[in-house]
Amino acid sequence: MRSSLTAAAAAALALVAGTTALTQTPAPADPYLWLEQMESPRALAWVEEENVRSLAVLKGDPRYERLHRQALDIVNAADRIPEPELIGDAVYNFWQDPANVRGLWRRANPASYAGAAPAWQTVLDIDALSAAEKANWVWKGANCLQPQYRLCLVALSDGGEDAVRVREFDLATKRFVAGGFDLPHSKETSDWLDEDTLILTRDWGPGTMTASGYGFVVKTLRRGQSLDQAHEVFRGMPTDVAVNPLVLRDAQGEKAVVIERGVSFFEHEFFLLTPGGLVRLPLPLKASVEGLIDGRMIVTLKEDWTPAGGAQLPSGSLIALDLKALERGDSGRVELLIAPGPRQSIEQVAVTRSRVTTALYDNVRGGLISFSRQGDGWVQARLPVAANASVTIAAAGELTDALYFEVESFLVPTRLFQADAASGQEAAIKALPARFDASRDNVDQFEAASSDGTMIPYFVVHPRDMKLDGANPTLLYAYGGFQLSMLPSYSAAIGKLWLEKGGVYVLANIRGGGEFGPAWHEAGLKTHRQRIYDDFAAVGKDLIARGITSPRRLGIEGGSNGGLLMGVEFEQHPDLWHAVVIQVPLLDMMRFEEIGAGASWVGEYGSVANLDERAFLRGISPYQNLKAGVAYPEPFFVTSTKDDRVTPVHARKMAALMQAMGLPFLYFENTDGGHAASANLQEQAERVALEFAYLTRKLMD
Repeated sequence: MRSSLTAAAAAALALVAGTTALTQTPAPADPYLWLEQMESPRALAWVEEENVRSLAVLKGDPRYERLHRQALDIVNAADRIPEPELIGDAVYNFWQDPANVRGLWRRANPASYAGAAPAWQTVLDIDALSAAEKANWVWKGANCLQPQYRLCLVALSDGGEDAVRVREFDLATKRFVAGGFDLPHSKETSDWLDEDTLILTRDWGPGTMTASGYGFVVKTLRRGQSLDQAHEVFRGMPTDVAVNPLVLRDAQGEKAVVIERGVSFFEHEFFLLTPGGLVRLPLPLKASVEGLIDGRMIVTLKEDWTPAGGAQLPSGSLIALDLKALERGDSGRVELLIAPGPRQSIEQVAVTRSRVTTALYDNVRGGLISFSRQGDGWVQARLPVAANASVTIAAAGELTDALYFEVESFLVPTRLFQADAASGQEAAIKALPARFDASRDNVDQFEAASSDGTMIPYFVVHPRDMKLDGANPTLLYAYGGFQLSMLPSYSAAIGKLWLEKGGVYVLANIRGGGEFGPAWHEAGLKTHRQRIYDDFAAVGKDLIARGITSPRRLGIEGGSNGGLLMGVEFEQHPDLWHAVVIQVPLLDMMRFEEIGAGASWVGEYGSVANLDERAFLRGISPYQNLKAGVAYPEPFFVTSTKDDRVTPVHARKMAALMQAMGLPFLYFENTDGGHAASANLQEQAERVALEFAYLTRKLMD
């Protein structure tokens, strides 16, 4: 997901959406607005009191210590796969362990990395840096300048916020550049134009941030200039979600400076910054620019599109466009790489020196396809991967055809492969050891009929000898939004802390996600969102009808947009679940546009400035629909003070309202962590242990 909306911004947003202002009786005053003051003494005192009360319950459970110890063993294991990042001719990795809680940014050559004991060289020690600067730094990544790959823009966050400080770093000396680029704390996007020039958007001062809290003014900044000397090259609108620059380069030396104007979360205008000025790209509003190869821009379509003089291309297609034609404002001859079928989706696209590689899913099962340009068209080749598994592109070379990808499933640990995208040669170089005993488990895929008859697929991971007597403790997870797909993955924590203890795990592929392309997502947008909630309830009811579980043994979990899903299901079907884990949620849908980055999600949820959308949001908003005297299950709220995206405000207010109504709940707000609710592995282990202590108490006792 991507501060506050002013009345003027709200009115402008309504006009952009083609709505009219509302005239109605003002809503009753919100008695818990004081909890929206993120770090006020009164709000933090309430948080501390609820943390103490809830942690006494969960940590007081005699099983908690064992769960916590198991979670720590998992996250701190030295034999984890060090996730690769290709920067130039080296493999980089960010690593955290008990001795490096904040983490090490390190590197090795590819041959060494492929071995059992890579010869790592520390590039930047975040623990040492934080101690030296008396700061609470959390690593947020680095952007290094091609083709030399010496200078990098390193992003550091205070406690895990989305807002960062960006500083220039020299990979050769392994030091921050004295007098180099140093961009102060802001939500920002920056990229290299050349060794001495950046293009960026950020908070430039009053009137330069959107209602969603992101920059809409793009400027170039030369080495040695102060921020107030930066040169403006593009200005969006305060009602935009965000405006971001992106510099694309290919191995042949071509460069495209793209400015992406997010007019809504899913709709974007694209511009090329050329020596002759700005050129609007002739693309549909729903599209994604993936990269540049051999002078062609690679684009994924998120809606049907008919280019000038061409045939209609279906939503989900991957296409190539000639950069020279685009610079003239013309789409030229559009080259189709692939048009996925109705049960397929492109989950990832990676562009290397001579290949475009996609992670293509068919009925939620992954594969890899590589495309090369030959003559006037594109030829595809399939890279062999395990059947019935998830495939993730972990890293790809920009100037080479080096590729790393991972294969995993619910019961088979992750394996990392090194491949050549051009030749198709590949080799498994690393494998995660089994973290739990999966020998007694099976995976099934079923479908449940939703309220409108749509069949909703879901996976069930269960003991092979499971009895269909409704007595199996079952955890059901889903997300259902923003075209994010929920794919089979190997979770050591779920396996060790849940499956090994006889629990059943269910992953539902409800609408709102991207499992079957853009149409699967769009089916649940805005006022159609009840379909998503009906999908989830249908899966729950199907689990019960099959005898897999019962309401007494069925728990549910979701975070962020999935936290909203949990809040709605908690209220709409309190009789279906006995446990509800609500992580970093949205819950006050009448004020979500005024909290954190909420205004950016109008494209997903709708807006209270629209009469029909307001009525729908009022009807499903968990905070507004909570009722005293209802036998709700006791939920567990998990959030973070440092979450500046969704913010802890939603969870705080919902819990406080439940408290006033005398309804039971548990609450944990981590002081660090950002939207992940944990800033390091130790905090992650604590959060996981708390959640499974809660689930064990509710579903296994």
